[in-house]
Amino acid sequence: MLKFFIFFIFLISLNADNLKIATYNVENLFDLKNDNDEYTEFIPNGKSQWNQRNFNIKLNNLIQVLEDLDADIIALQEVENRDLMILLQKKLPKYKYYSFVKYSNSAIGLGFLSKVKIENTKHIDVKFRTRVFRPILETTFVYENIEFKVFNNHWPSKAVGESYRVKYAKTLQDRVKDIEKDYDYILLGDFNSDYDEFETFKRSQKLNNTSGITGINQVLNTTLDDKFITYSNILKEEKRVHYNLWLDLNPSERFSTKFKNQNNTPDSILVPPALFDNKKLSYIPKSFYVFKPTYLYENGQINRWKMSDDRFLKIHKGKGYSDHLPIIAQFSIKKDDRNIIKKIEKNKEEIKTIEDLYKEEKLTKPIFLDNVVVIYQDEDKAIVKRENDRAIYIYKNAQNLKLGFSYNIQVNQINTYFGLKEIKDFIVEEEKNFIDYKSLFLDTSNINIFDFKYENEIIKNLKGTVKNSRLYLDENKYIKLYAKNRDLLPKNGDKITILNAHLASYRGNMQIIIHKKTDYKVGN
Repeated sequence: MLKFFIFFIFLISLNADNLKIATYNVENLFDLKNDNDEYTEFIPNGKSQWNQRNFNIKLNNLIQVLEDLDADIIALQEVENRDLMILLQKKLPKYKYYSFVKYSNSAIGLGFLSKVKIENTKHIDVKFRTRVFRPILETTFVYENIEFKVFNNHWPSKAVGESYRVKYAKTLQDRVKDIEKDYDYILLGDFNSDYDEFETFKRSQKLNNTSGITGINQVLNTTLDDKFITYSNILKEEKRVHYNLWLDLNPSERFSTKFKNQNNTPDSILVPPALFDNKKLSYIPKSFYVFKPTYLYENGQINRWKMSDDRFLKIHKGKGYSDHLPIIAQFSIKKDDRNIIKKIEKNKEEIKTIEDLYKEEKLTKPIFLDNVVVIYQDEDKAIVKRENDRAIYIYKNAQNLKLGFSYNIQVNQINTYFGLKEIKDFIVEEEKNFIDYKSLFLDTSNINIFDFKYENEIIKNLKGTVKNSRLYLDENKYIKLYAKNRDLLPKNGDKITILNAHLASYRGNMQIIIHKKTDYKVGN
């Protein structure tokens, strides 16, 4: 009777809220058994001090994260073996179910912990002639008599070219194409690909060995024609497309890892049109977030598992968690949570200001803005602003705009480039008056230049000393200086004053873009 009561309470707690599904790369959870396939620094009881003490700390820190995350289904990556999944399940008894897979000659695998019943599980092979990575874990769940699948991924890292990740994507896409279009499934895990990979990898000849094709964007179809799948078109496309939940967050908040202090999104949750079709399981829009309590993320730093920096012998310090942050989203089977797209469209406000543009990933129809003033111009680029509104960057085709003049314009499309919002396509409707455009510059003595709400503004009266392409405002506080033509940058040691320069954002950091040497002056 007591067991039945406990199980009944478990069911109530499970059904009380929306279904929460998370993914977390735990960064190398190894046990203390020597299986001869461990990474060197995780050989038990060796010189790297992977010992009982450090294992216990690593395990208990992971348990703390999973307890606080409290998802109904958690996908894990970088777990050494099935025994560790069983140990986690024992330490976290609310997770009654688990699944796990790895190749026998691979160091790490991936699995699920679940409060929701697992109906069955299998793996999808992705193999290469000379390298061993990981299979894709396909697990079928049943929740309130509704069946759905979750595919747990851990694609190859960027130590190899994009062709490896494209093979994973094609294998996964071929599998989901075999599933009925209205069947509910979720793709998640560590894809080792940014949500905007089609932009980020272009700069690397090593990565771009696929003629510009990326696995996450062009194969899994999170983009079509280099435009993201959004709420507005996900139910209209004939192709098997997916919506990447990173688009639910503001660009500056899109990160689950940091590399050289820049935002990266290797972890993703992707959902198909079936999660918006009003039938069974539904994604709850805007429920996606990064789990980052202060013990995991503080002062712009992820509290990863600590090891010495000695490249010849890494030694465990017994501190930290993972180099990834968990991401989580909510789903529902409630009828009230259906008709999702219609609710979004109904509640969507008409775009009336430049501020409104910052809330959009793309435009579904042209919008009209009156009295936008050109406050900066450089060849075919410009920055426009309205009084009591935000500024925005026009990346090209602005050569016919005149500095200081106001215009009525039709904006046809916008773009987010590494976090920076831009007008991509526009038409001038009417040229109007010349105004005192410099009055729209922002004096840096009155604003916080590191606040993302000021991106694309023209700033003035900022003083500092230049060192290694950084403008030091004091001994410890600095902002990066960037110029496409590095000859435009001031020299090391120069004391400069910003006269009228472009305040921008790039992959989670604010920076100053120098377009012309007249943007600053050297000397006190």
